[in-house]
Amino acid sequence: MVLFIIGLGLCDEKDVTIRGLEAIQSSNKVFLECYTSILSVDKNKLEQFHGKEIIIADRDFVECRAEEIYLPAKEGNVAMLVVGDPVCATTHTDIMIRALELDIEVEIIHNASVMGAAGSCGLQLYNCGQTVSIPFFEDSWRPTSFYPKIQYNREGGMHTLCLLDIKVKEPDFEAMKRGKIVYLPPRYMTVNTAAEQLIEAEKIEGRNAYNPSETLCVGMARLGQKDQCIIAGTLEELKEQDFGGPLHCMMICGEVHDLELEFLKRFTVPYSKFRANDHVLKGAAAAAKEIKPLEDA
Repeated sequence: MVLFIIGLGLCDEKDVTIRGLEAIQSSNKVFLECYTSILSVDKNKLEQFHGKEIIIADRDFVECRAEEIYLPAKEGNVAMLVVGDPVCATTHTDIMIRALELDIEVEIIHNASVMGAAGSCGLQLYNCGQTVSIPFFEDSWRPTSFYPKIQYNREGGMHTLCLLDIKVKEPDFEAMKRGKIVYLPPRYMTVNTAAEQLIEAEKIEGRNAYNPSETLCVGMARLGQKDQCIIAGTLEELKEQDFGGPLHCMMICGEVHDLELEFLKRFTVPYSKFRANDHVLKGAAAAAKEIKPLEDA
């Protein structure tokens, strides 16, 4: 009796691993977590492929009824399907912890995720620093908690992967005031919106973490799918590009190696005005540049 947490990858029903497929076939119940990310195929196509009934675990289900996912694993195998890789969201970690506290065996089956696929733009993943999330700005709420992390990364010469906000099954509070339970349409942040918000965040913070008209950034959409889109340029340039449908993410570059630049050429906006390596190195990196060679004795 096992709770399988199975990554589905980034594209369609065929991205599941053989090990994941076998675990699904052995499960008495199969859940699809569908609020931290989305797949390019719907529930019906997944059910046809796996020959199993799949229970949708939306935001309310995962946050308020999570025990319905892991408790049945005391009696038989249960599979929770996750778009991407299972260990890239705290939501899945929380369910694992709860299950383990009840002595339920948990088995993780990995798959491709945006954390790795972002390297398809040519930037080296081992040159990345902290990953940040960019939330939607609202009228009276314009958080910039991501800004210091981007600044820290760039001062160390590191790239920053930015994961963009997803709003699924958000309650309509105006309708709730009238006693109705209504959910707003899904919203998926685009690279364009993220670029605009990052530009605004720099104006708010004013600490030159990046330069909207010079810092090299990379916008990416639908990574791992056949129609994936990658465009490189400055924030001012990226906000004007057409990236197509969701999901989107982006990289803010730190110190860029010649090989990375060579790979990025194919994705760069024509006549882009970016300046490579415009970041400011501090601490040991900066000091190292100032060390003078010893004179001969």
